[in-house]
Amino acid sequence: MTVVQGFPAVIDDKAQTLVLGSMPGVPSLVAGKYYANPRNSFWPIMGELFDAGPPHPYRVRVHRLQSRGVALWDVLKLCRRPGSLDSSIDRATEVPNDFAALFAGHRGIRRVFFNGAKAEEVYRRTVVSAGLHPEGVDLTRLPSTSPANAGTPVPEKVEAWRVLVHG
Repeated sequence: MTVVQGFPAVIDDKAQTLVLGSMPGVPSLVAGKYYANPRNSFWPIMGELFDAGPPHPYRVRVHRLQSRGVALWDVLKLCRRPGSLDSSIDRATEVPNDFAALFAGHRGIRRVFFNGAKAEEVYRRTVVSAGLHPEGVDLTRLPSTSPANAGTPVPEKVEAWRVLVHG
């Protein structure tokens, strides 16, 4: 199994909303960018919500999210996983990111959204259960933007994700 290491958080001092995936997939790891798989609907959804979609360069997309108080990260810092599927992550090798430090350094975060069930499950098991989740910060799972979640149509995902804009 391949050892997979995630990216640093895309975050600045204006962050109020944190979107968490589980661990970047292979196309993202190769590109060094969040949600780089062209079949992942994350950036098309961000295009609908924040004009931060695929027609724009990655740095512009990230800047547009940050200007609206949205930060990106993954629950896991490190794990073993063959391929890109969340279901292939070896639970015994999961190392969560340092959420205590993230929340201490970014006290404006009021909402955490999970990009799918795996991100939520690992966060609750490794962060919430360890008492590292700040009081008063809301947790919400959204439908995964992964191509593995093809059963949920993109327009339905857009409507669910609209909560990032309308709180």
